[in-house]
Amino acid sequence: MKIKPARIHSLQPRLRVRVGDEIALGPGKVELLELVQQTGSITEAARQMGMSYMRAWTLIRTINNCFKQPLVIAVRGGSKGGGGAKLSATGREALALYHQMSGKCLVVTQPNWKQLQKLLSR
Repeated sequence: MKIKPARIHSLQPRLRVRVGDEIALGPGKVELLELVQQTGSITEAARQMGMSYMRAWTLIRTINNCFKQPLVIAVRGGSKGGGGAKLSATGREALALYHQMSGKCLVVTQPNWKQLQKLLSR
């Protein structure tokens, strides 16, 4: 008889902030923003996420269009380099608020999560 290894249960809420039909912020876009903040580069952020620069730029354009102020400020590099990207003050604030909301979601759902875990198979 084969013994199944114990499976670890986890709760991973996925908040999405929508503006009309667009997703302004969600887990993937937040990861992209964090990587832009860390690397100072849309190209490098895209590479680390395994996506094309064009896909990353499209996501950033959507994010920026969903907010009153852009969250990402990009500077073209040109032939001499020097380009880059950074989060604006609004971008840093939006990212912090998203993380606060995600944390609160985990706290609020804990009682139900404990009950639900009892129903899950091991």
